[in-house]
Amino acid sequence: MIFDRSWVEIDLAAFRHNLRQLKSLLPAGVDFMQIVKADAYGHGALEIGRIAIDEGAKYLGVANVEEGKLLRVQGCKAPILILSPSLENEIEQIVGYDLRPCVSQLSFALALQKEALKRSKRINIHLKLDSGMHRSGVGLEQFEELYYEVQGLSQIRIEGVCSHFASSEEDLEFSISQLQCFESILQKLQPKPAVIHIANSSAVVNKLLGVSNMARLGILSFGVYTNESQKEIIQLKTVMSFKSRIALIKQIKAGEGLGYNLTWIAPKDSRYAVVPVGYADGYDFMLSNKAKVSIHSQLCDVIGKVSMDMICVDISQIPDAELMDEVILMGAVNQLHPEQLSSLYHGSSYELLCQVGRRAKRYYLENDAVSHSTPLARRDFVSSDFSDFKLSQIIQSAISQRLQNEEMGELISREILKYFFFNKDQDIHYRKDFCYYIRLDECKQANHWQATMKLNFKKVLQNDYLIVACANNAQALNRYFIKRDVEYRWLLDNSITLSEEYFHLTQVYVNDLLLNTSLKLTDSCIEIRCEHPQLKHLVGKEVAFSIEVQSYYPKASHQFSVYINELTHGVKVKLSYPDEIKNMEIVPIFSGQNRFPSVDHSPGCVTVQTAIDQWIFPISGIVFAY
Repeated sequence: MIFDRSWVEIDLAAFRHNLRQLKSLLPAGVDFMQIVKADAYGHGALEIGRIAIDEGAKYLGVANVEEGKLLRVQGCKAPILILSPSLENEIEQIVGYDLRPCVSQLSFALALQKEALKRSKRINIHLKLDSGMHRSGVGLEQFEELYYEVQGLSQIRIEGVCSHFASSEEDLEFSISQLQCFESILQKLQPKPAVIHIANSSAVVNKLLGVSNMARLGILSFGVYTNESQKEIIQLKTVMSFKSRIALIKQIKAGEGLGYNLTWIAPKDSRYAVVPVGYADGYDFMLSNKAKVSIHSQLCDVIGKVSMDMICVDISQIPDAELMDEVILMGAVNQLHPEQLSSLYHGSSYELLCQVGRRAKRYYLENDAVSHSTPLARRDFVSSDFSDFKLSQIIQSAISQRLQNEEMGELISREILKYFFFNKDQDIHYRKDFCYYIRLDECKQANHWQATMKLNFKKVLQNDYLIVACANNAQALNRYFIKRDVEYRWLLDNSITLSEEYFHLTQVYVNDLLLNTSLKLTDSCIEIRCEHPQLKHLVGKEVAFSIEVQSYYPKASHQFSVYINELTHGVKVKLSYPDEIKNMEIVPIFSGQNRFPSVDHSPGCVTVQTAIDQWIFPISGIVFAY
């Protein structure tokens, strides 16, 4: 049972029912777009979009860039069309979030072309015709010229042509004239666009599709009729319910007034309930002294003015009403359907749906049970909305909340996350598909193994060169662990002379480029600079590194250590060793998603690896003990 102060229920089974009813009216070969603008008219764009796509929707329709961006951040992959005109300063996000704009002017298309060229991307758009509504869209006389001018832009593809009915629910004569205008233009276009759409939900019911091959389903899919005649054609179910509970029960004497300005005077001694919702919750002020609510399946009058946070309802006829009883304010109850409530004050059911439940949770029902809930008043978190300072506060607060320990949250945020965020201007990169192959063999150097190492990984190239470093003492090598241009480090046994003979870079590749090398030798270090003229074109892009070296390793060490000093996504380390080594024990020291990687022993070989999608934090490693 839900015990919230107020809440909104979204019946996903009812939504599926409505979609199937509307789809049954579509001719063969006609697809549909689900309109999810204004958070799907208050129903929740992500969930409504998910169900619609499952039911066959080819597109989702939003009002602006922010709505499309939010869906992308939430993981939506479907084509998203921006129905309202976009601004030129939104183009970067339109392209970046792979959104499709409706275009009505050449200047916007040219700005879009410029951004697409910069990113080497091709952008799908829909051109919009003003067929008589005189809102957005290009006029009939200019449309054909715009179509062919935009068609000539190399990075722009006119995927669709669309228009919008002004009154498809009731003015059939004008709607037909709009449809004829739309189709007259389509006849002139060559080649024809892939997607043609003008019909909204009401136009589908009134068979105003014409040559369209897609319809836009909106208000009717939520079970809200826009004309009484529609009830004879299609049977819909109300999807949204708005509910609360009785917070107080009081008595009032005949002749006493109630609420602001005492607009309701008790005609007799009465009993009434205070319900903790008001116009700040989206329960419209214009419902004052007009609406009804349902308690115990009985309709009760709303009495007095709707306040910001409360309404009062007459419960004189319900003697057994008690505190915490459920109150249905809007929903699938006669006289409480959204269109019925809004008609009481000659309002808009669209507006009522969008404003309902501003301070309530939204609960989704599947198979008559609550599947999950989302906050309605606060939109989902989008990190790009916040400054770096605010993000740091949010991260620390979230960790503290998750651990239920403020001190631990502060410690983790300060000591671990600062590793990645210590410098605002420093890019955070990581290695992935990390594969390190080591082979130990007998060699001419007494009491040493010949060690051959090959390291492969992928990473964003940060410089047009890289460094491979070798030192014969830990202090000297430590300097190279803080340098971001060093991709391989090796500690040579201090009993061996530091020279190229004992540490040899066999080869180093970035993608298929064999890099040129130059060696710098000091008393304590070998520093090898690796570069290629073509590397400058790869900076900022993910590339594949391959580094192969040969050196010597002391047998008396009885262990071989591998250090992972960068954030790494997926690790595989394979050590091959000669028969002289009889037993090999593995000690993984992993910090990350899984502290215990898989270990596979075979004769003369041991492999330690994580799943390819597991993260390993810096200062992890493996000790091979023998």
